[in-house]
Amino acid sequence: MTAVVECSPVAVRSESLEGVFRPEDLEQYRRELTGYCYRMMGSGFEAEDAVQETMVRAWRSFDSFEGRSAVRSWVYRIATNVCLDMLRGRQRRARPMEMGPSSPADPTHLGPLLPENLWVTPIADSRVLPETGDPAELAEAKETIRLAFVTALQHLPARQRAVLILREVLRWQATEVAELLDTSVASVNSALQRARATLASRDLSAGTGQSMDADQQDLLARYVDAFERYDIERLVALLHEDAVQSMPPYAMWMRGRDEIGRWFLGAGIGCAGSRLIATEANGCPAFGQYRVDPNGGHTPWAIQVIEVSGDRISAFNAFLDTNLFPAFGLPTHLDD
Repeated sequence: MTAVVECSPVAVRSESLEGVFRPEDLEQYRRELTGYCYRMMGSGFEAEDAVQETMVRAWRSFDSFEGRSAVRSWVYRIATNVCLDMLRGRQRRARPMEMGPSSPADPTHLGPLLPENLWVTPIADSRVLPETGDPAELAEAKETIRLAFVTALQHLPARQRAVLILREVLRWQATEVAELLDTSVASVNSALQRARATLASRDLSAGTGQSMDADQQDLLARYVDAFERYDIERLVALLHEDAVQSMPPYAMWMRGRDEIGRWFLGAGIGCAGSRLIATEANGCPAFGQYRVDPNGGHTPWAIQVIEVSGDRISAFNAFLDTNLFPAFGLPTHLDD
């Protein structure tokens, strides 16, 4: 487990609040709170809802804030309670790879469309990562929003999840977490130990949050060119031999570049003629995929999250949810 970027709270006493910190200043915490809530919830949409509810509760109770703790501690306490409330009684979110074995490139294995609340969904880097900072710390932050890591977090009970994120990701002290959760330091340390053991049993190896080097940037450029030309022979040559492809909201997923190639030339042939618009999601390169619109131009189809390992693409995750496009700041239509 790599500990990363956000700092422990800095105390702001009530006697210094007047004329210094105003309710509207809570907005400065939105990005980091969205990252925290996303790791807790596994959904970009639910993270945004949780942060908005946190802001509303904080605004309503700001006059009663007595400054016995840091402003950041106080806001995170509210956000944690919001997330715990939202998670109560919920089924955990997952990825297709957790729902069954891989399938051949046969549309009969596709199965039904499953509801959004079953999936770990992507989030734009711009909504959760710091705008500036040390490159090494930014790379570490990206690791903690990777799809595999966020999915692994969903296997933890909600309070354990909060403890692990606060201690390992945000670098809070055990005493600070104990105060936030109204529990003991011993309880926090015990929860952290159990959470670490659970995560150690999960496969977190696919892809990395490291910055892309020049060769990997070239790999992505070749991927875009091959996809838009729909040159599947060239495209699959860019994949690892055991690369995986998933397509939520379908539970079906495939392993192996040969199967992926057969899919694109078979059931996936409707992707021919697509255009890709670059973005970033979950610490990885990503693309908005637009398929040909019979009425002209191109229409949103999927958010592709591409995982790269070494000199090849290790995973192709296509989220077939056009509601994601506005959240990524992507256009709702491409004209010719």
